[in-house]
Amino acid sequence: MNVEQAMKIIIKPYTTEKTFTMVESEGKICFIVDRSANKAEISEAVKVLYKENVTRVNTARTIYGKKAFVKFENTAKARDLATKIGML
Repeated sequence: MNVEQAMKIIIKPYTTEKTFTMVESEGKICFIVDRSANKAEISEAVKVLYKENVTRVNTARTIYGKKAFVKFENTAKARDLATKIGML
């Protein structure tokens, strides 16, 4: 997967008060993703774009689009990535 394909899958980070607490407490970051993307594609896209290893991906369909809750190895990595992409 190249960067262009990854950018089509990961649309943008989803930031709310709840997602801020998820970063700190659970080590998860929430993204709005393409509706047709599956968990394996989302995991690969995060690795390509942000160069971080993903341990788990959960998805949910909402009125805002498809959300992906991406869990990282530890909360420090999630916090660093959230800072880098402008969530925190």
